[in-house]
Amino acid sequence: MTSALQPAEIDAWRTSFTADKAARLAQNAVTKTSIDDIALDRTVVTSIDTSMSVQLDTWKVANQKKSGRCWLFAGLNFLKQHVIGGLDLEWFEFSQAYLHFYDKLEKANWLLTSMIELADRPLDDRLVATMLRDTLGDGGQWDMFVSLIDKYGVVPQYAMPESESSSSTRSMNRTLDTLLRRGTRDLRDAIAKGQDAEALRQDIMADVYRVLSIHLGTPPQSFVWQWRDKEKKFHRGGTMTPAEFAKHVIDVDLDAYVCVVNDPRPTSPYGAMLTVDHLGNVVGGRPVAYLNAPADTLRSLVRQSLEGGRAVWFGCDVGQQFERSLGYWDANIFDYEGVYGVDLAMTKSERMMLGESAMNHAMLFTGIDILPGEPPSGQDRIRRYRVENSWGDDRSDKGFDTMNDSWFGEHVFEVATPKSALPPDLLAALDKTPIVLPLWDPMGSLA
Repeated sequence: MTSALQPAEIDAWRTSFTADKAARLAQNAVTKTSIDDIALDRTVVTSIDTSMSVQLDTWKVANQKKSGRCWLFAGLNFLKQHVIGGLDLEWFEFSQAYLHFYDKLEKANWLLTSMIELADRPLDDRLVATMLRDTLGDGGQWDMFVSLIDKYGVVPQYAMPESESSSSTRSMNRTLDTLLRRGTRDLRDAIAKGQDAEALRQDIMADVYRVLSIHLGTPPQSFVWQWRDKEKKFHRGGTMTPAEFAKHVIDVDLDAYVCVVNDPRPTSPYGAMLTVDHLGNVVGGRPVAYLNAPADTLRSLVRQSLEGGRAVWFGCDVGQQFERSLGYWDANIFDYEGVYGVDLAMTKSERMMLGESAMNHAMLFTGIDILPGEPPSGQDRIRRYRVENSWGDDRSDKGFDTMNDSWFGEHVFEVATPKSALPPDLLAALDKTPIVLPLWDPMGSLA
């Protein structure tokens, strides 16, 4: 028995397609128009409005441009809320380029340190090959963001403004990939010959610092901090280091936060701690760790935080059921099955296991819409969420998106929350030994 395609099979499919009026109509439409424009469900679109019963944002959105720094933007947007409110400012922006520089520097060191550790493995070992495939991409995780803040602090945007390469990272990343792969070759060769790998690592890192400085500029060691509030009153904070500035303006204990995830696969039980082998950025920094919980727990934590006046950092799969220009997220906003006439349905667990879905984008929840309860249950329910994206203000509601609750459970993967907000059973789970997932696991993906 052979599985090779036979001419008779193809002829049968052609005959069947030609006889199908719906298929021919879909062909006529899709060959001339984007599939998303054809599949967009107007009943879903017209059911969405952008009003929220709780809305925290009073600021403009930022723009990550042609870079994958969404997790840094979302993290700094989370901190920005407190600076604007605490200092009564019209506008404020942290320097994304500053943390971007040190994230790249630390990731380079993370890779080289790992390559020394894994030098006895062949280059086609899956872990080694996975690390070398993307040596220090733009993406990251919540714990990686906290590690950078803990070690390097923060600066206002004017102290280290955007550069061409921070806003469009492809050329810089290409050079750094080459440098680190070449460095891996040299480290492995030195170790094989019994030479000093540590001295060589330092030499390679000096080259990395040089390339980063050329592309992004040199990070400031100190700067003058002064500002004018909404009442036009002038304030001078004086000369500060990045660490001093972080202590001055950040009013939340980031080390008291934990990343709660929804991984519904049978191999990832709820109430378990998860971690990913060789995933991180800062050597000796905070390990990447997740507390696994049902989607309803994530919903509850988001609602609690927003109603308490705190925005929420979260990670999701941006490639699923998202109309970008409108900024609408709904589990059924595109009816692809109706256009194609084929069944595409999978569960969230199945999408993860089959390579269809993973966390790949981070943003900020800044609002929530709660519908009051009606008889007979009397229970209120979450209708939708307001989302601060980092793609500029020329789309959606001046850059703020609207997410229906149907999308949340299917495609939101993680939220950062204070440990104190966890229910007792999950709080106790933080002390459990984590399940270690391989680097290529979907939970090892970066926003």
